[in-house]
Amino acid sequence: MDLQRLMSLTRQAVDKYQMIKDGDHIAVGISGGKDSLTLLYALHGLMRFYPKKYTLTAITVDLGLGNMALDPVKTLCNELSVPYVIIPTEIGKILFETRKESNPCSLCAKMRKGALNEQAKKLGCNKIAYAHHREDLIETMLMSLIYEGRFHSFSPNTYLDRMDLTVIRPMIFIPEADVIGFQHKYHLPVCKNPCPMDGRTKREYVKELTKQLERENPGVKSRLFHAIVDGNIQGWPQNI
Repeated sequence: MDLQRLMSLTRQAVDKYQMIKDGDHIAVGISGGKDSLTLLYALHGLMRFYPKKYTLTAITVDLGLGNMALDPVKTLCNELSVPYVIIPTEIGKILFETRKESNPCSLCAKMRKGALNEQAKKLGCNKIAYAHHREDLIETMLMSLIYEGRFHSFSPNTYLDRMDLTVIRPMIFIPEADVIGFQHKYHLPVCKNPCPMDGRTKREYVKELTKQLERENPGVKSRLFHAIVDGNIQGWPQNI
């Protein structure tokens, strides 16, 4: 995938769900992985010609699990002229040393989002962009079905009333395979995930299950995606 296709698919989602308004200051959550770095490229590229003017700030929540080697990310942000902020935390120590959590992912996500939200507010941001792509949308729905017994997935827009922040997900129309292609084409400075749970989560299980379903039933991911987008899920913008 080239930059033009990336921006085109991003704009489709932004326009369909009215994610960006004039004057928005958007915090881009940067984990250091391929998805968040692709999102940074997408929003930076779109910013140059999108009719509604907005600004970006990149933010990384450092879990305190070891050296994430973020210097290449800093260099990229400098090249794009996007301010970059790293939030030091002890979330990793709390989860794995103090609490010794055996299933830390849910609590970790809650604590990371809390730190990101607080920093975004301090910096004057009114929106936060997450790098969830099409497969993330599908996998979240399947996790909800398997583990909660309900048909649900995250919304393209989520307003956090307690923080007066809006979460947007501009990459939900982009297949993960395209993100991987973009990563290799543009040599993104991806950081290794230092989390000891990496690759051993329920989401990883569902990711492999989704791949198996696609192998055995070609086109099933596309059908699942449209079932979500067209399903009038509670909390989603309603189709008219």
